[in-house]
Amino acid sequence: MAILVDLDVQLARRNLSVGAFAEAVGITPANIAVLKNGRAKAVRFTTPDAICRTLGCQPGDLLRWVPDDDTDNPRA
Repeated sequence: MAILVDLDVQLARRNLSVGAFAEAVGITPANIAVLKNGRAKAVRFTTPDAICRTLGCQPGDLLRWVPDDDTDNPRA
């Protein structure tokens, strides 16, 4: 997949645990893990809205596009 989710980066910057973040956003920790691990196949717009509202960030802070040939190195 060429769209990567940098939610773990945002949580680390704010020193937030997944559990505390999930509770603040109103999403289960399992769904947060799906987003963090890049296993999400679809996302409703209400989800990044709630995440950005909670973290005080922009959607571009959470998502980034990487060309397919670079997905083996997701942090490239």
